[in-house]
Amino acid sequence: MRGMMLAGGAGTRLFPLSRVSSKQLQPVYDKPMIYYPLATLMSAEIREIHLISTPHDLPVFQEVLGDGHQWGIDLSYGVQPEPGGIAQAVVIGEDFIQSDPFVLVLGDNIFHGPIGLEDEVAKFRSGAVIWGYPVDDPQRYGVIEIDESGSVLSIQEKPEIPRSDLAVPGLYLYDGSAVLRAKNLEPSDRGELEITDLNLSFLNDGQLRAVELKRDITWLDSGTHESLLDSSNFIATIEKRQGHKVACLEEVAFKMGFVSVDDVARTIEAMPHSPYRSYCERAILG
Repeated sequence: MRGMMLAGGAGTRLFPLSRVSSKQLQPVYDKPMIYYPLATLMSAEIREIHLISTPHDLPVFQEVLGDGHQWGIDLSYGVQPEPGGIAQAVVIGEDFIQSDPFVLVLGDNIFHGPIGLEDEVAKFRSGAVIWGYPVDDPQRYGVIEIDESGSVLSIQEKPEIPRSDLAVPGLYLYDGSAVLRAKNLEPSDRGELEITDLNLSFLNDGQLRAVELKRDITWLDSGTHESLLDSSNFIATIEKRQGHKVACLEEVAFKMGFVSVDDVARTIEAMPHSPYRSYCERAILG
C-alpha cells in the first residue's frame, strides 16, 4: 500500500503566518504540522509515501524530511503548480500510484487515537473508503449519511440542512481507478477538481464505504489560526499528561520495526541537544 500527503494550497486562512512558511510546516506544539499525518501513514505500515506541495514550498519539505531513510521509509515528492483541488493531487501522483491502492491524507489533518486505518489497509481490495467524524457544526463540512454496514447513502457539501452530523476528514483510501476517475472530473465553479466529486464517482458505482470515528478519537483540522492554536494546546496537554510524545517519527518508526536501535541511535546522534532529542533517547534508547 502506498501513501500520499497533500501539502499544497495557498494557506490564505493563515496569513500572514503562511508568508513565513507553508501551512503544513507551521508548528503544532513541538513539531511541524506535517509530522502528524506522516505518523498516521507510518502507523498503518505504509512506507512508500509521496508528498505533493507547491513549487515554492517543496524544497523546504525536502530539507525538513529528506528521503525518509532515517525513519525507514521511502519519501518522494511531486509538484502542484497552483491550487487545483484535492482531487488534482491524485492526477499529479499518477506515476507514483501506478494503478495500486493508496491512502491520501491532507497535510493539515491531525488524528489522535485508534482510527483503524491499519485494519482498513490490511483488508482493502477495491473501491474507496472514507471516514466520518461526528461534529456539532456539520454545515461547515462535507457530510455523509451512512447505514449500519458503513455503506454511504449520500454526500452533501456544506449543506444547510445536514442529513447527519458526520463530517468527512481529510483521509481517503482509494483503489487505482481513482486516477482515471479524477481525470474525468469537471472543475467546480472555483476551478478545482473537488474531492467530494471523486467520492461521488465511487458512490454512484456502489463502491464507497465509510468508517465512523467514535468520540474517543480526536480529529483536528489545523488550517486556521484558531484551530492551529487548539491543535497545539491539545498536543501539549496530551504529551504533558501522558509523558509520551504524539507523532514522534523516530519512535513510530522504531515501534513499527522500520528501523533498528542502531539506526535510531545514529539519527539521534545527528540531532542538536534539545528536549526532543532527550525524549528520543529516553523513550527509544532507554
